[in-house]
Amino acid sequence: MRSMAAMHELDAVQVAAQYSSAALSPVEFTRACLERIDACEPRLNAMYCVDRDGALESAKAAETRWRAKRPLSPLDGVPVTIKENIYTKGDPAPIGTRANDDAAPQLADAPPAARLREAGCVILGKTTMPDFGMLSSGLSSIHGITRNPWNTARNTSGSSSGAGAAAAAGYAPLHLGTDIGGSVRLPATHCGIFALKPSLGRVPVYPPYIGRVTGPMTRNVSAAASLMNLLSRPDARDHMSLPFENIDFLKGLEKNLNLKNLKIGFLPDMKVGLPVNAEVAAAAAAASKALAGAGAIVEQMPSFLTEELVDGMCRFFEARSYNDYAQLPPAKQAKVLPFIAEWTSWRAKNFSGTDVMAAYNAYVALRDVTVRACQPYDFVVSPTSPILPYEAELPSPNNDPHHALPHIAFTLPYNMSEQPAASLNWTFSKDGLPIGIQVIGRRFDDLGVLRLSRALEQMRPAQKAWPEVS
Repeated sequence: MRSMAAMHELDAVQVAAQYSSAALSPVEFTRACLERIDACEPRLNAMYCVDRDGALESAKAAETRWRAKRPLSPLDGVPVTIKENIYTKGDPAPIGTRANDDAAPQLADAPPAARLREAGCVILGKTTMPDFGMLSSGLSSIHGITRNPWNTARNTSGSSSGAGAAAAAGYAPLHLGTDIGGSVRLPATHCGIFALKPSLGRVPVYPPYIGRVTGPMTRNVSAAASLMNLLSRPDARDHMSLPFENIDFLKGLEKNLNLKNLKIGFLPDMKVGLPVNAEVAAAAAAASKALAGAGAIVEQMPSFLTEELVDGMCRFFEARSYNDYAQLPPAKQAKVLPFIAEWTSWRAKNFSGTDVMAAYNAYVALRDVTVRACQPYDFVVSPTSPILPYEAELPSPNNDPHHALPHIAFTLPYNMSEQPAASLNWTFSKDGLPIGIQVIGRRFDDLGVLRLSRALEQMRPAQKAWPEVS
């Protein structure tokens, strides 16, 4: 029996190859993943629930199929975690808040979970998230504090907090998160992993909503590409989904992207929200310099964002969330994380119809300026977050519910513009904390973002060993 440590270093593509050659058994690997979760959970708190019996049952079925050389997909039997708000049949989805501690089990899988189950993936369980997914933090009234594997005193960011921690700690090769303002990319930069926010509609979801996507969170680009091959399959429940394209995202990585004369916009500073940390700025500049050294035409971009646009989007989210909060009975409102209760209420409770339409118009304006700013370039590169991981116990870096989202200026625009965007770890701070860079493509060019991310993955500095945690 190989060591657990050796197994949790394997990525999804390597695991599948070993299943195919019979060098590794799905049951053996699933048991190793469950042991890894047991070893790390007391310190990380990344899991909402673990389905041991169901995972082992799925692994046994996958093992039988691989032995018969009849796998359901190239990822048959590969373990995965799924964010709590992505519905899975039989599991409650409290959406990160104790106000929903009586949530009933879901009756059906949401599209992303359905695609993975159809492909034979082993669903280990559900990962944590903050209240209503409206914090880029690992703090939740129902789940508690999810901690960063690189330094457990530090925040994972969010809202896909558990998925980010689980990926960095090696709970499984594959993880699913959701993103409406940076919620897969921000945990990716804080946890040192790779995450793709696909174009809106590339991955069918349910229920669909403005800017909301489901995306892969993995330790490398190829694993995310392999997962996109499953997630992008059609599902009629998503009325905002794109027409299905039979793209092989993994095969698309095999041919190296020709960087010669590729036009790259380098966006070092949005000049909105929190200032860019010096080490973050240096990492993004180094990535842009590496692209220029490989033959790309790199031009520095000015910021296209304003404080007024960001505040308008904050008002949009506040109005949306207050509408949900106000419908809760008082006993349930009292269970919501106090920071969220204050954030959603402090001004939205007095919004008029005119205020709400002005907030919606900010979304439309942000979409317009973002697409126009990116149009001259094949891709844009920027920091993912302006900051390094902050204190684990805080709901936001400034702990101010009246200015709760000062650190999402680099990520938010691309949800509204529907463009694909990814976060790739580039280097580490002097204190050993991960620093990611963001890669943004034109609308619908998800494969292009994966290919440029793969090129940057190959030219980035040597990476630190993954954290052992336990």
